[in-house]
Amino acid sequence: MARIKGAVNAHKKRRKVMKLAKGYWGAKSKQYRAATEQVARSLRYAYEGRKLRKRDFRRLWITRINAAARLNGMSYSTFINGLKKHNVDINRKMLADIAVNDAVTFANLVEIAKQ
Repeated sequence: MARIKGAVNAHKKRRKVMKLAKGYWGAKSKQYRAATEQVARSLRYAYEGRKLRKRDFRRLWITRINAAARLNGMSYSTFINGLKKHNVDINRKMLADIAVNDAVTFANLVEIAKQ
């Protein structure tokens, strides 16, 4: 049986890494060994960043809802608790959008939560 050489697959693998490393500074975009280390690190950071982005947005939404609720004489926790007791199912993303763009509707929601 004929021997199969690995050059083609090795080149494909290296080309894939070097393509991901485009735009990196210095040797990290030119040399394969440096590029593999940096690409691995970058992919780890990207994975972690996707998780952190969700946390950051939730914090932003809660901050906006809290600010709007306090303008209407209520704290965030009592506002959310009041909405839950009245079975108003609006997620925090939508509540934050309402708080920023539609003060009248948000004031109505605060009145519902106060009852």
